[in-house]
Amino acid sequence: MSTTTPSHRRDTTTRRAAGPAGDAPCGHRTQAPSGRSARTLRAGPGRPRSRRIAYLYLAPALALYTAFVVLPWLHTMWLSFFDWDGVTVGTGAGLANYREVLTDPALRSSIVHALGFIGFYSLLPIALGLLLAAVIGGRGGRRHPVSRTVLFLPQIIPLVAVGVTWKWMYSTDGIVNQALRAVGLGSITRAWLGDFTWAYVAVGLVGTWVMLGLCLIVFQAGIQKIDSSLYEAARLDGAGPVQEFFAVTLPGLRAEIGVALTITVISALASFDVVYVTTGGGPGDSTTVPGVLIYRLAFTNGEVGAACALAVVLSALIALIVLAISRITREKT
Repeated sequence: MSTTTPSHRRDTTTRRAAGPAGDAPCGHRTQAPSGRSARTLRAGPGRPRSRRIAYLYLAPALALYTAFVVLPWLHTMWLSFFDWDGVTVGTGAGLANYREVLTDPALRSSIVHALGFIGFYSLLPIALGLLLAAVIGGRGGRRHPVSRTVLFLPQIIPLVAVGVTWKWMYSTDGIVNQALRAVGLGSITRAWLGDFTWAYVAVGLVGTWVMLGLCLIVFQAGIQKIDSSLYEAARLDGAGPVQEFFAVTLPGLRAEIGVALTITVISALASFDVVYVTTGGGPGDSTTVPGVLIYRLAFTNGEVGAACALAVVLSALIALIVLAISRITREKT
């Protein structure tokens, strides 16, 4: 007859519950997984296959982008190293076309004009878009839908039609001069697009009108995602509408401002339609931008190599500015 003390029974029960490993209940071992198992748990067995399927879906778009964007751009870079009129056999020019872009006053001034358009195409529409989004959009983004629609209309009108319309409005008997005469400012009326001083500003304001609706819609969409509790907290702290805008709305639209700035800067630097239709780069070269000059060099002057060099420089400039914008406006995590 054997006797078992209570403490011995407790030890036996504990070992039985712990299982063979002696440190955890049966079926619940705490042994650390191997390196391969840990990687499998993190990545998942289906992750590589899912990635291949994703690339398969992207392949048609990537093929089209490569065929119609990447390859033509590489061909343009190749032509920039030649002196070619577009008809006869070209001759190698090395970096001569790029030296011409950087030293010729007309080519450099066109780039300066494009950079100046950033103020009209980007900064002014973004500032006005933020103001209008705060005033007519509200935190719900649903007030004044007619106003939003009217302001967005320039985005769905072809830019050639926009240029033709504003060319008529800026004419001597156009609606702009008629409005100035109606309010007693007839002394300042002029042929705006033919004036060496005001033609650049007149064309730039057309760009402001075109891009304003886009900025407004982007900012209104951003305001809708801002947590309403932030506005309530600001009001409890005694913030007024202006303080509320700078403390809550503006920081909450950081990403949207980056998107709007990127789109509008590209439009400013790559502008062609409005300038070509309204002034053709004139009077003189006061409104000439790289897009118009590229067209002239390639199709009028027969300097395809110089046109391609200017196009490559312009695309590199756009890429650098967009990269800088993305770094500045990137949200910190």
